[in-house]
Amino acid sequence: MRVPSNRVTAPTAVDSARSRLVALANAVGLDGMAAANSLPGLLAAVDQHAAAVRDSLHGDRRPLSAAALAGYSEGVRSAAGEHGWQAPSGPIDWAEADWVLLRLLSVCALTTVLDTPAAQLPPL
Repeated sequence: MRVPSNRVTAPTAVDSARSRLVALANAVGLDGMAAANSLPGLLAAVDQHAAAVRDSLHGDRRPLSAAALAGYSEGVRSAAGEHGWQAPSGPIDWAEADWVLLRLLSVCALTTVLDTPAAQLPPL
């Protein structure tokens, strides 16, 4: 049975960006953030990388978006790959994580604030 084309929803750019961020979270984010909670040095490094990513995306002037973070992470992976970097094929030793893994993990950390409403000041 064929479904009429007007009843099939096409994925949007936002859906695609969110899908890439979920894949990134599954690849490095879940284990990496769990490790960061037990390794203070890793948590500090992720925080520093997150600040650099936020600055790079002008996060102080406009809200971060799934599209911006997904695009940034794709750019990091692409540039790293051009310089010979390969994603680990097995478990990651987060105590010895390289710059690329830390950068990607920081994108995962920033992703957690995407759908969080901004704090509102109390009325005067």
